Amino acid sequence: MASNATSVTEPNVAPTSTPISSADTVPLNISSIITFLFSLSALRDWLKLILIGGFFETCRQIVFGLYYKMVSAFWVNAYFDGHDACYDWLMVWLSKQPSWKRSRDVQISTQTYGAKSSAITLDGEENHSSSLKSFRKLSYLPSLSVTYSLWYKGCYMTITRTQEQVQNGWFGEKEQTLNISILTRNRDILVHLLQEARTEYIAAQEHHMCIFAHMDGWNNGWTHVASRSKRSLNSIILDPGIKEMLVEDARGFLESKAWYAERGIPFRRGYLLWGAPGSGKSSLIHALAGELGLDIYVVSLGKAGLDDSSLNSLINQLPERCIALMEDIDAAFTTELTRDNEAANDSKNPQNPGGSALSLASTQTNNRVTLSGLLNTLDADWHAHQLGRILFATTNKFSSLDPALRRPGRMDVHIEFKLASKYQARELFYRFFHPGDVVTGIDDDESDSDESDGSSDSGYSSRDKPEKVQLIEIETPTVHDKDKLTNGKLRSLANEFADAIPEHEFSMAALQGYLMMHKTAPLQAIEQVGIWSQKEKEDRAAKDQPTQHEPRKEDVKLPEETEKEKLEKEITQRVEKEVREHLERERFEKELMERIEKEMTAKMEELFNGQHIC
Repeated sequence: MASNATSVTEPNVAPTSTPISSADTVPLNISSIITFLFSLSALRDWLKLILIGGFFETCRQIVFGLYYKMVSAFWVNAYFDGHDACYDWLMVWLSKQPSWKRSRDVQISTQTYGAKSSAITLDGEENHSSSLKSFRKLSYLPSLSVTYSLWYKGCYMTITRTQEQVQNGWFGEKEQTLNISILTRNRDILVHLLQEARTEYIAAQEHHMCIFAHMDGWNNGWTHVASRSKRSLNSIILDPGIKEMLVEDARGFLESKAWYAERGIPFRRGYLLWGAPGSGKSSLIHALAGELGLDIYVVSLGKAGLDDSSLNSLINQLPERCIALMEDIDAAFTTELTRDNEAANDSKNPQNPGGSALSLASTQTNNRVTLSGLLNTLDADWHAHQLGRILFATTNKFSSLDPALRRPGRMDVHIEFKLASKYQARELFYRFFHPGDVVTGIDDDESDSDESDGSSDSGYSSRDKPEKVQLIEIETPTVHDKDKLTNGKLRSLANEFADAIPEHEFSMAALQGYLMMHKTAPLQAIEQVGIWSQKEKEDRAAKDQPTQHEPRKEDVKLPEETEKEKLEKEITQRVEKEVREHLERERFEKELMERIEKEMTAKMEELFNGQHIC
């Protein structure tokens, strides 16, 4: 019995095994966590790699840091951007170094970086005909991505010119950089190099002036675009007193920096030259720039991409002592540059009457530079490096400018340029055929460009300066033997030419164009000037007179008020038509909705009645 009882109760007293909880294996402190992590073999390997890699990277940085410090202690490095003026200095200086002729890896270029005297002539080219000399000269320049070595003042120097594509707008542009490294502990060597390069550049520019324009795309800065021979003020023919007054005023302004500073007046000066086209406005500005030794920075207000903010940025980048030129300032805008004409211009727009926001937006999109933006730019506070800038603005129509734009403080001096007077015609004839008094260019290879510039807006003669002579030998197409004109005879012919020219009838450019047709025949020019004058008047009258198929304006009887009423009537009719179409469309939609509602109601009633019957 006892054994049976025991066998019965054994299942009840059997030991129960307690399950081990997973929570008991989780570390409960930081040391146990670290021990647990290090127990993972993969993690130990990663930590070893991180520590070893960090150690070697630290050593590498220390070694290279020490190396760069040692190199910087013995080397002077300088980088020059291709758009900067000092880049041109160094390129001109490099092109004059004798070592470039011995180099076996150079770039041959006709670009002279603003200094035409820096170019070289090929060996033996001087003995060839003048046709070969008419080609542009060549320069030896550093090749791209090639490192050159040379010696400068006993110091070893390396030069590298690189070029890379940078993002500029949609297309991008190529940007060049010049890197110069000099093995020396004296940093003044670099200063001496820059001073020498600038001196070489100025010497090469002695008889030239530089013209700058703002760059295209998103880079809002200035770039060198041309170099022209300095024009002599004696080549500008104006009525007595005008030229002398302008030169004296501009020179006195540049010498009055202390006077302006003592009185707290912004050190800037504005000149407005206005009058007939071809009367010599642009020619006078270029001659004045050459006389005062100033560069010209052309501001094209109508250029695409130029707005008020970019214009302000451009003006802020102007250097000290320069001329900022805004030619045809009225033509840079699609409408007249006045506030009084805004309403009139909006009323003349049949697509958007009343000066709506659409018209304003389209005007701003087309013009980019607004009148208020231009005024704010002219009134901005100039920084110290911009002191001494001279602003020239030209226009053919004085009344098209807003009074706020031409007031003193913005345009301080106004000079009117009229058509040629008898005095100008006489002096032009005399200087044209007496070249000893006129100097228009220095280099023979630039005479063509000067003549082309003068033909568009010329108040000067364009003959090169030969040796002075007492007698002038001329040739006429009808006379084989040579006639000799004395100075008195030439003065007499000049008086005859002036008597044949009506007062303020033709521009100086037109008179010079006529004399260019007889540049070796002054007698023939005198004989035919009357015929030419009459023909010019007839051609001008024919252009002004309407054709036979076109009725004359006085016969049409369509005054400005009638045109305005007709325009308003067309606009009213168009608006009424659009309103009628809109009302008809609304009525049609309303009828359609009513028909749909009726059909839906009928269907619902029919369906409801069918269910009710069932």
